[in-house]
Amino acid sequence: MALAGEVTDASRVRTETVQLGEIDVYVAHPTADGPHPAIVVLEEAFGRVEHIEDLCRRFANAGFVAASPELYARTGAPGHDFDVVLPAMFGLPDSQIVGDVEAVADYARGLDDTTDAVAVTGFCMGGRATTLTAFSSERFDAAIPCWGGFINKATFEDDTTESRPVPPAQLAGNLSCPIFLVGGADDENPSPSELQALQDELASADKDVTLKIYDGAGHAFLADYRDSYNEEKAHELWDDMLAFLADKL
Repeated sequence: MALAGEVTDASRVRTETVQLGEIDVYVAHPTADGPHPAIVVLEEAFGRVEHIEDLCRRFANAGFVAASPELYARTGAPGHDFDVVLPAMFGLPDSQIVGDVEAVADYARGLDDTTDAVAVTGFCMGGRATTLTAFSSERFDAAIPCWGGFINKATFEDDTTESRPVPPAQLAGNLSCPIFLVGGADDENPSPSELQALQDELASADKDVTLKIYDGAGHAFLADYRDSYNEEKAHELWDDMLAFLADKL
């Protein structure tokens, strides 16, 4: 199986884990001379698993300083049992997520090997967190939410909850950076129609928005450790992400 953006020469990347207040952050740096733009990488619902850290290394290999916070740092990552994952995911307060992601952006921007440009991307839960942060913060220069569901409601049953008081789509007018919305044609959360509606709203507000729905792909098609992995579309997405970042940062 060929991995999109796979690091074949480990000497091109160095990694470390740092502590920022209550959260720990995995950071991957290019070993080539900088400075480099930074990207904050947000995890799926299971926590910052090895796949997410590997994506950080892939971004570093491509010339970015990539930093990934453990959003569950205060409570512990839930693992892969959905009976545990869903309440843990729904219980993360949106305000806390945005604050943590902003703290990582500030940290990354202050490193000796970074420029002032910081992007944010995320997958599944992290995709929603990317959308939420892009619509709530002015700290970022580009955003790429990948299959971030629950953009129009808090949970499967609830429009809002204490932890998720405002659906991200309702904050769209606050967007202050270019955004690349990513979805799969076979995904249901977010569905292509939800993403198209969000794209239309952003475009009508003169926001810098790009939307791509990947044919033949479902949810989490970049997650090479899951059955959802689609090798062809993962490579296509990786190239599209790097092209978007090169254009916007």
